[in-house]
Amino acid sequence: MRLRAVGALAAVLVAGCATSEPASAPTGSQPRTLTVFAAASLKTVFTELGARFENDHPATTVAFNFAGSSDLATQIGQGAPADVFASADTANMDKVVAAGLVSGAPVDFAANTLTIVTPPGNPGNVVSFADLARPGTLVVVCAPQVPCGAATQKVEELAGVELAPASEESAVTDVLGKVTSGQADAGVVYVTDAAAAGDRVTTVAFPEAAGAVNTYPIAALAGAADPGAAQAFVDLVTGPVGRQALAAAGFAAP
Repeated sequence: MRLRAVGALAAVLVAGCATSEPASAPTGSQPRTLTVFAAASLKTVFTELGARFENDHPATTVAFNFAGSSDLATQIGQGAPADVFASADTANMDKVVAAGLVSGAPVDFAANTLTIVTPPGNPGNVVSFADLARPGTLVVVCAPQVPCGAATQKVEELAGVELAPASEESAVTDVLGKVTSGQADAGVVYVTDAAAAGDRVTTVAFPEAAGAVNTYPIAALAGAADPGAAQAFVDLVTGPVGRQALAAAGFAAP
């Protein structure tokens, strides 16, 4: 009788412990964060696609790190936690691939072309790329290691023009910011950045830009915390929804 009583008491205690802890939720519904490192020029369209991804995957929050592609590649190489990398050129993606940090092969998903932006009304009367080299013209460009800066240098070679920029920025959005804030007479940015700025700038196209088009690759990273979610984001960007959003933002097909 005593043994049965002890056994009964133990059963009650076990049952009590079992009911005091909530049951674990299914793995698929566990809250998680997907970290995407993306070129600064992708900020507007990727923010839109991130919201779409969160809507389709309610348990996932997409956290973005937007910066110059060279800075992002360096951060990934130094061990920064990231699940997806989208670069504004193939050179910086190649660095990450060479380091063995990419899962699978990168996919080219967009292309972008340079243009000149000036304050509204173009007070400096900049009408060509060569005009950026005029004495007294305050010009801002991307730093050479940044994709938009490398493309600008290529245009200089094609046009036979050597610029003397007032500053070289680490991200194309910083170049745009210098122009919209009135700190520069002109800047060289992507057509997508000019489009996003709207009437805050005047755009001046130049033919030499066609010789320096940047291709954008994207890849899931080998250290992704959730490889399935990382690949799902890549698939969203490279699929019909992503292509439509990118085209609407002014990006060309790769």
